[in-house]
Amino acid sequence: MRVALIVLMALGLTACATVQKLPAANDVHALLISIRDEDEATFDSLVDRPALQREIADRLAAEGAKDKRYGALASILAPGLAQLAGDSLIRPSVFRAVAEHYGYTAQTKIPNVLEISQALRQLPDGRVCAITKKDGPCLLDFTKAPDGHWKLSGFEGSTSMLRLKH
Repeated sequence: MRVALIVLMALGLTACATVQKLPAANDVHALLISIRDEDEATFDSLVDRPALQREIADRLAAEGAKDKRYGALASILAPGLAQLAGDSLIRPSVFRAVAEHYGYTAQTKIPNVLEISQALRQLPDGRVCAITKKDGPCLLDFTKAPDGHWKLSGFEGSTSMLRLKH
C-alpha cells in the first residue's frame, strides 16, 4: 500500500509539472510556426527582445574580449557592436537556421504542444528551457511575461549558430 501511494504521488507530481509546462509549450509551438513561416509580427510578440538582445550582446562582447590579438580593441568596441548584432540577430530567419541545426527544416513537421512540453525543462527561477534530449543542455529559455505568454528570453546555444542569411 505504501509503495502504491509513493508511485501515485510521483505520477501526480510528474503530471503537475507537465500541466505547468503546457502553456509554455503552446507559446513555443506558436514561436516555431512563426519561425517556419517567417512571420515577424508573431515572432516579435513571442520574444522578450530586450532580454534576448542583452544576453546575445553580452555573450558576443565576452567572446570578442577573449580574442588574444584584438582583445583590447574588442573590449572597447564589442559592447556597441554586440548591441547592433543583437538587434540584427533577433529575427525569424536567424532562429530558423538554429532550428535547422537541430534538424527542423521547412519540410519537418512541427511537434504538437504535448510533444513540445516533453522537451521543456522547468528551471528553479520559474523559467523553462527547451532541450534537444533528456538531460541535455538548455538551448532556448522562455520567461512568463506579465500578459501570461511565455516569451523567448535567452539563447544558450553556440553563438556561431546565430547567422544572418545572405
